[in-house]
Amino acid sequence: MNKKPNPTARRLARRLALQAIYQWQFSEQTAQEIERQFIDTHDLTKADVAYFLQLLHGVINEVASLDSYFTPWLDRPLTELTPIELAVLRLGVYELRLCLNVPYRVVIDEALRLTKTFGTVEGFKYVNAVLDRVASQLRAVEVAAHTTK
Repeated sequence: MNKKPNPTARRLARRLALQAIYQWQFSEQTAQEIERQFIDTHDLTKADVAYFLQLLHGVINEVASLDSYFTPWLDRPLTELTPIELAVLRLGVYELRLCLNVPYRVVIDEALRLTKTFGTVEGFKYVNAVLDRVASQLRAVEVAAHTTK
């Protein structure tokens, strides 16, 4: 019997993963070092720890591939994105590409929530536009089914 994921625990896992990915983008630390630090310094009792670890390690291990999915949709070089926009896009594309049990609209909504919380005032609009295009590419059938309803 598969236990349905707790949305609140997943949301917290995404938030922690975003913070960890953000840290990774600025540090020379490995995913394992960041994982250890987060486990030691954060209260993870309400988070989906397995999902946090999947996101953290998945994004770091797949970063070049993930970037290749969204860079064609950028209107500026990757280096000119804010660090939060970059981390959210990487996280969102990871979920769109490899977490197929999460509906694409949930992925985008959660990415926008994170961007509104941690990013610039208008950053969520940019992230939304890019992830919409990536979703249309990676989840074409799901997007088409939703738009025809």
